[in-house]
Amino acid sequence: MRHSLFAAASVAALLSSGSAFAQSATDIRIGDEVRGRLEESDARTRGSDAYRYDDYRVQLRAGQRLQAELRSSDFDAYLAVYAEGRTSGDPLASDDDGAGSGTSARLRFTPENDGVYIVRARPFSGLETGAYTLSLSERVAPRFPRAERISVGGRTSGRLASGDAEDEDGNTFDAFSFRAAAGERVAILLESDDFDPVLRVGRLVNGAFVKSAENDDGQGKGLNSYLVFTAGQAGEYVIQASSVGGDGEGAYTLSLEQGPPAPQARAITIGEEVSGRLNEDSASSDAGGRADLYRFSGKAGQRVAISLKADDFDSYLELFDANHNSLATDDDSGGDLNARLTFTLPEDGNYLVEARAFSDGEGRYDLKIEDVPPPPPPATVSFGQTVQGELKQNGPTDDQGRLYDAYVFTGVKDQRVQAVMRSGDFDALVQVGRMEGDAFEELASDDDGLRQGTDARLTYTLPEDGEYVLRTMPYSSSGKGLYSLEFSDRGPEPGPGSLLIGSTVRSSLTDNDALDDDGIAYDAYSFKAKADEKLRFTLISNGFDAVVEVGEDKEGDFRSLAEDDDSLSDTHARLDWTVPRDGTYVVRARSFAPNSTGDYVLIVERQPDGRNGR
Repeated sequence: MRHSLFAAASVAALLSSGSAFAQSATDIRIGDEVRGRLEESDARTRGSDAYRYDDYRVQLRAGQRLQAELRSSDFDAYLAVYAEGRTSGDPLASDDDGAGSGTSARLRFTPENDGVYIVRARPFSGLETGAYTLSLSERVAPRFPRAERISVGGRTSGRLASGDAEDEDGNTFDAFSFRAAAGERVAILLESDDFDPVLRVGRLVNGAFVKSAENDDGQGKGLNSYLVFTAGQAGEYVIQASSVGGDGEGAYTLSLEQGPPAPQARAITIGEEVSGRLNEDSASSDAGGRADLYRFSGKAGQRVAISLKADDFDSYLELFDANHNSLATDDDSGGDLNARLTFTLPEDGNYLVEARAFSDGEGRYDLKIEDVPPPPPPATVSFGQTVQGELKQNGPTDDQGRLYDAYVFTGVKDQRVQAVMRSGDFDALVQVGRMEGDAFEELASDDDGLRQGTDARLTYTLPEDGEYVLRTMPYSSSGKGLYSLEFSDRGPEPGPGSLLIGSTVRSSLTDNDALDDDGIAYDAYSFKAKADEKLRFTLISNGFDAVVEVGEDKEGDFRSLAEDDDSLSDTHARLDWTVPRDGTYVVRARSFAPNSTGDYVLIVERQPDGRNGR
C-alpha cells in the first residue's frame, strides 16, 4: 500500500507496506482525502475470488452519515465497510458504481452504534493494482419529514407522490411513528392497488433513520407488504411506507395491529433431541408461517450445533437472543431439506430457537441441540505420505455436521500440493485451508476430481509461506468409514512456454499442468505482437471441450483480455482478436470444466483474407 493523506487543515505524507496477506489498517478521519496505490505487496484475500485491498480505520458516531468515494483510472473501484475485527464476513455496506461514472464507487453508510469501522478500498474483482483517491465526508442529514402518529389498532390512508420525502437512495416515502414496549410485537400491513408496497421499520438515531426490519411481500398478502415486528427496546419507532423501486405513486392504506403472540417457548437443554409437529394449531412466526419456539441456556464462548430434520417440509432454523433479536439462520446446511447451524454464543443467558418451514408447510420434525467440543489438534502429514484413516461416530464435525479428520502441513508460496482421497464407504471430500483462531477457513476443495465417482483429488497452489490444514470428510453428513489419503508435492506452477505467430502446437493437457483459480488445467504460451495486428487462435481437441484465452501476465497475475469456447464447433474454439498495443501476451489452451484432459492442437496465426491491415 502506498498513499498520501490530505486533511482539511494540514498535509502529511504517510508511507506503509504490508505483507501479502496481513496488513494493518491506516487511521483516517472524516474530511480526509487519501491518494493511494494498490501494489503487488498489498494485502489480499484468499480463494478463487481473491482481490487486493487497502483498509482504513475510522471512528464513527451512531447515526453519523458517512460518504466514502473511491476513484481510479487503473481499476474498477469497489468500496466496503465493516465493523472493526469483523472483516472476514459480509460487509455492513458496499458499493461498486455509486459515483455514477462507471468505474468509481460511492458508499453511503449510517452506523447504528458508536464505534470503529473499517473502510476497504479494492478493485471490483481480481488482483488489479494501480492508483486511487479515497475521500471521506459527512453527509448533511436530510430533514426527516414530520411523522404522522399511528397507534396500535389504527388504520390510515395516504398517497405516495413525486414530491414526497426521499431517503438517501432517492426512494420516496411517507413516515409514521408509534411507541412500543421492549419485546412488544406489532403487525404492520401496507396495501396498495397502484404500486408494489414495501415497509421499513426503524428508529431515528441522531436524526438519521436506522432500519431494523423490512418487508416487501408478506406471506399470504400478495404484493402487499406485511411485517410482524418485535421491539428490541422501549421507545419511539418509525415506519417508512414506500414502493419497490422507490418511484411508485398512488394511494395506499396502512394499518398497525397488535402482533400475533410469539410462539410459547418450550424448554430444551443442550444435548437433548425433541420431536414436534407443525400444523394448523401451531403459532405464527414473525414471517407469518407456522413455527415452534424453544428456549435453552448457554455460556459465553460455548459453541452449539442446532439441527432440524423433517421429511414433510423444507426445514428452516433461526436463532435469537433472549430479546428476540435474530443471531443466525440456516436453510439447507443439514443436507437435503434439513437445516443445521453452528454458532458460538456471545454471552451467558437464555437463547431462543425457532423451528419452521422455509415456506408454508407442516408435518413432523426432529430438533437437536448439541455442544460442539473444541476440535482435537490436527495430525501432521508429510509430502509423499499415505495415511490410512477412519471417520468414526462421535468424532469432530464441521458446521454442516460432517465428520472429519484434520492434518497440518507447512508449505511455501507458489508450491503446488496434491491430496488424493479414496474411500469405499462414502463419497470423499477433501479441503485445504487455514485456521483463523478456532475457525477453519476453506481455501479450496474437491469432491470428484479423480473422476472415479466417489474419490477426490485436490491440486492447489499455496498463496504464501505458512501452515495449512487438510480436512478429509464425507460429502454428506451421514457418511463414515475407512479412507486413504495420499499427499504429495507437485512442484512449482509451470511457467508459460513461447511461440511465434504462425505456429502450430500439438500437445496434451495432463493432471500435472497448471490450474487456474477455478481448478481448470491449462497450458500457456507467450508471444510478441504489434498494436492493431489481427490474430486468430484456433484450439481443437477430441479429449475435452476446448477454450482458448488470450491475456497479459504481469508478475504472475494473468489478466484475461478475450476468450472463446464454441465458435468453431460445440467443442472446438476459435478466437479472432485485435492486439491493443505493442507487447508480450499469453495465450492459454484450456478445458471448459475442471478435471478434463487430453490431446489438443493450438494454431496461432494472422487472420486470413488480407484482413491483417499491415
